[in-house]
Amino acid sequence: MRLLIFSTLLFNTGTINAQTDSTKPVTYSGYAEFYYSYDFSNPGNHEKPAFLYNHKRHNEVNLNLAYAKASYNKNNIRGNIALMVGNYAQYNMSAEPAWAQFVYEANLGVKFSKKHNIWLDAGIMPSHIGFESATGADCWTLSRSIAAENSPYYEAGVKLSCISKNEKWTTAFLVLNGWQRIRKPDYIQKPSFGMQVNYKPNNKLTLNYSNFIGTDKPDSINAIRLFHNLYAIFEPTSKIGLTAGFDAGTDKYNAKNYGLWYSPVLIIRYAVNNNSRIAARLEYYNDPDQVIVSTGTKSGFKTFGASLNYDFTVTKLVLWRSEIKNYQSADEIFNNKKNNFSFTTAITIKL
Repeated sequence: MRLLIFSTLLFNTGTINAQTDSTKPVTYSGYAEFYYSYDFSNPGNHEKPAFLYNHKRHNEVNLNLAYAKASYNKNNIRGNIALMVGNYAQYNMSAEPAWAQFVYEANLGVKFSKKHNIWLDAGIMPSHIGFESATGADCWTLSRSIAAENSPYYEAGVKLSCISKNEKWTTAFLVLNGWQRIRKPDYIQKPSFGMQVNYKPNNKLTLNYSNFIGTDKPDSINAIRLFHNLYAIFEPTSKIGLTAGFDAGTDKYNAKNYGLWYSPVLIIRYAVNNNSRIAARLEYYNDPDQVIVSTGTKSGFKTFGASLNYDFTVTKLVLWRSEIKNYQSADEIFNNKKNNFSFTTAITIKL
C-alpha cells in the first residue's frame, strides 16, 4: 500500500496533475525505478522466488519499472495512456498478448452529472484492490507485500464510481475481464465483478473494503473465486503511520474442492526527519491448498515475512531506498531451504 491513498487516486485516475492547472487539459508524468537486489539463497538463474513479481532479479542492477504517462481532463471527460518497461511488466504481464505487455494504463472516463461526482471509466486501469501499487515511490516499503504480489495490480473492464459531496466516501462497482486480466483467457465466458467502499473521515484515517467475485478458471470447472480485501491506514501525526491489511479468498484448487487462503499485513512507518523515514513490515501468507501460490510441497505455501526499510529523499523528485527482508516458510521452498534473506536498494525518479 501508501502515502497518498491509492484507492482514492483510483477513482480520480488522471485528475491529480490536471487539477494543478485547469488551463492545461493535457498533462504529462513519468516514473523510473532502478534497483540492485541480492538474494542469499543465490538462485543460479538470477530469479527470486516465484511468488514475487517485482525486483525479481538477483545480483544484478536492473530496471523494475519505468513509464511515461499522458493524462487528459476537461469538460467532464478524462483519460490516461501510459506505456512501460521493466521487470514489473516482464513478469506481471507475461500472460497477456504482446501489445498489452507494455501498457501500464489506457482508459477513458465520462462524468455523468455536473452536480454529483459520478464517473464511468473503461479500459485498462489500476486495480481497485489493496493499498499498494506498482509505483514503488508511492508505497511505504521498497518491495511489495506477498499479498500485493499475489492479487491484482491492474484490471481491464468498466468502472462506475461515485465520490460523496463531502469527499469522505468513495464507492465503485466494476465489471472486469478477470483476475488481473486484459485479455480474457480462452474457455472463460463468465464476467467477473468487483466492488470498493472507501471511507476517509479525516486526513488521519482511511478505511477500505474491496472485493472480487468471478473466475480465473475455464467455465467447465464451474469455479467461483470470492476474494475480500480490507485495510486501514492511520496517521495520527506527521511522523508516524500505521497500515493494517487483511486478504482472504476462496476458489477451487482442483475440479471438485475449494480451498481458502488468507494474508494479514502490518506496516509501521516513522519519519526520522524531513528527509529520512524508516518502515517495518510483518506479514503472513497461508495458502495450504496452493490456490494462488503453487509450491508442490506437503504444507503448501505458508510463509512469514519481516522487512525493515529506510528511505532518504535526495531531492523532491528522487528517492533512495534500502530494505532487508526475511521469509520463513513451512517447507523448503527457497532453494531447498525454509529461510530466505535478501537485501535490496533502489533509486526512484518520479516526475
